[in-house]
Amino acid sequence: MAVAADAPSAATNSTTQAPATAPAFMSPAWAQNLCTAWNNSPTLTDKLAGSWAKNNGGKGYKVMEVSDSNMKTTPPVQLEIALKGGKAECIYGGPIKVTKLNYNYDYKMWATTHNWHHMGSPMMAMMWGDLNFKGPKMEAMENMGPFSAFLKLVKDVPATVPAS
Repeated sequence: MAVAADAPSAATNSTTQAPATAPAFMSPAWAQNLCTAWNNSPTLTDKLAGSWAKNNGGKGYKVMEVSDSNMKTTPPVQLEIALKGGKAECIYGGPIKVTKLNYNYDYKMWATTHNWHHMGSPMMAMMWGDLNFKGPKMEAMENMGPFSAFLKLVKDVPATVPAS
């Protein structure tokens, strides 16, 4: 549900246009909306509430850094996921706070704008190089279902996207 930022609204089909107030893709405001969308996804909050959320290095939360490799001047954004009330909840979405990730439990993911918005299964995306990531690979493999739900959120959270 993204639209080129400079597309004229009269020429754009309203069913595919992001709301006029949609934040820029990969902006801190968009990351905050992604965090909210995470918390509204039972797949993510319930299915990642076990060993995935608990594997946080003792700091109480996991970091997920997300960026778009086409947007060279746009800094990455981060989500922090913590176990709260038996659910894997997003407690922060915004600009980078944690600059030193530990890839035994934290994740860094990047893809092109096109690939973020046309992502298939995470397994195929990683195999074909459409999605790049650093993090605990075995843990990611064990959680492909929820990970797929996360990738869907990235493209479904309304945002304006630079024209490609």
